[in-house]
Order: sequence, then structure tokens, then C-alpha cells
Amino acid sequence: MSDYNLSLSVRTETGKKALALREEGLVPSVIYGGKTDILAKSPYNDTEKVLKLAGYHSPIDLVVDDKKTMAIVKSVQIDPVSRRIIAVSFQAVSANKAVEATTPIIIKNFEESDASKAHLTLDQILEEIDVKAKPADLPKEVVIDASKLATVEDKLFIRDIVLPEKVEFADKELDQDAVVANVYDAVAEAAAREEAEKAAAEAQVDAADVPSDAGSKPEEEATGGEEKAAE
Repeated sequence: MSDYNLSLSVRTETGKKALALREEGLVPSVIYGGKTDILAKSPYNDTEKVLKLAGYHSPIDLVVDDKKTMAIVKSVQIDPVSRRIIAVSFQAVSANKAVEATTPIIIKNFEESDASKAHLTLDQILEEIDVKAKPADLPKEVVIDASKLATVEDKLFIRDIVLPEKVEFADKELDQDAVVANVYDAVAEAAAREEAEKAAAEAQVDAADVPSDAGSKPEEEATGGEEKAAE
């Protein structure tokens, strides 16, 4: 049983007709992984609320015409202009079988680190990661402790992620030395960037001060030389 549920109904609309369901306040969806794929639709507000809570990592009990199916979100299509949900793909799962899901990586305790006290900045490179577990054990997030960061030389790696019990990385060959986040001095980098821009501007000014005909002979001399050569 999941902490989230969503009521849907079977739909017959496909193609453009399915997308037109938006005008009726409905979201078209597909549920894969069962005996057959199910085309469904659900109220927009209910769908948006559940997706925000469950994300891509928590199982959802989908109730399709009174029949319950546990599933996780596989993909969500978003309108690039309105940012509203256009369509959703669900993956049916079994409560007793491990599944893969994308989980956010949360970095905690950076404010307690010497790096933070030195006014350094944390740059998170990897925001999420794929994990594997039974639906009930899928974590809402995985955590890295950043309290030991001290200098710009320090980094956080995949191996620093604390996985909950019964959870493993989906990729067994995942590089444990891959960088999740690093530390940098924003003030020093801004100063260096400003200095580089200043030097580039001065170089342009110096180049502009050089006469375009430098090194060539005056026109009169060149003409005189041609006349002597003619004699």
C-alpha cells in the first residue's frame, strides 16, 4: 500500500483528442508494465498534487475504475510555455519486487562546515541519482553530509551518499569517485574574472593606438622611388 493515491478512469481518446482533454481539466496518461497497457485520464488538480508529493521516487496507488494498481512515475510531459502537465507515463510495479527510481540528492550541514565559515560556495553538480529497492523502501531522497568540507580542494563524491537500508544504486558499476559537489571561492573567482576582462580591454586599447600604416613608406617616398626606377 502506498502513501499516495490517484483515481483515474479508462480513456478511449488518443492522439490529438487525448491532448484536447486538457480543455476539460483532465490529464491523459498511460500505465505500462501490467498485463496490458492502460490508457487513462485523471483530474488535473488531483494529478498535479500527487505528482508534486510523490515525484519520481515514491509509489502511487492508481485506482482505475475501482481497480487498484501500484505504480511509479516514469515521465511527465510539460507544456514549455504554460508549464502545465500535458501527459503522464506510469510504470506498474509489484510490492515485492525491486524497482528502479530517480531520487534527489540532498546535501546537508554545509552551513556547519569550515568552508561555509570561510565564505566559500558549494556547487552541486549532480542533483539526482537512480536507486533500486522495493516500492515501499524507495527513499524520497538520499543524503550527503557536507559538514567536513573545508577548502576549495574538497569535494563530495558518490561514495559519500548515505543509502538507507534495503536500497542500492541502480547502476552496480557506478563510479564511486564521481563528483557530486565541489567548493569554490566566488569572491576570488569574480575578482580574477574582473582582472582578466580589464587586461583584455587594455590590450584592445593598446592595439587601437598602433597606426594602421606603421612600418610602410610615406606615399611620396614610394612614388619617388618608382620614378627613379623608371629613369
